[in-house]
Amino acid sequence: MLLTDQIKMLLRDVPDFPKPGIIFKDLTPLLEKPAVVRQVVVAMADHHSRQGIEAIGAIEARGFLFGFLLAQELAVPFIPVRKEGKLPYKKLRQEYALEYGHASIEMHEDAIVPGWKVLVHDDLLATGGTADAAGQLIARLGGEVAGFSFLLNLSFLGGEDLLRGKYKRDLHYLIKY
Repeated sequence: MLLTDQIKMLLRDVPDFPKPGIIFKDLTPLLEKPAVVRQVVVAMADHHSRQGIEAIGAIEARGFLFGFLLAQELAVPFIPVRKEGKLPYKKLRQEYALEYGHASIEMHEDAIVPGWKVLVHDDLLATGGTADAAGQLIARLGGEVAGFSFLLNLSFLGGEDLLRGKYKRDLHYLIKY
């Protein structure tokens, strides 16, 4: 069975979460299958292995799950991109729009060595607002957005167009809806 088919079988749709009209893609059943998780990490790492990635900037919270494993597989630093108020040290903040509201993310001001090529990773691409905000933080800290990595792309929400148009960088995902 193809990896994409295995992933799709393990995802769970949760209607009306976090608010009415949203269908949440729950990946926790996937996390119960270590062999599939390993295949996902290897597939993502294989795609990005020749791009000179120097760090992974992964977005809280579900982006941490595979972002950390991807950083380990590529043997590069892991940079947490967190929701506002979660980081203990000096930080930069970036606001952005969600498909169902507004939010802010933060990074420690010393998280990136200037000039680093940083891959932005999250579990899901929707409108692209969160990934774009992470890209803006990386640029503000002197890094270069090397590309974007996702498990899922909800293509009907336009995030891929936003990121490809703005960054002109590699954008990779395993599943497209």
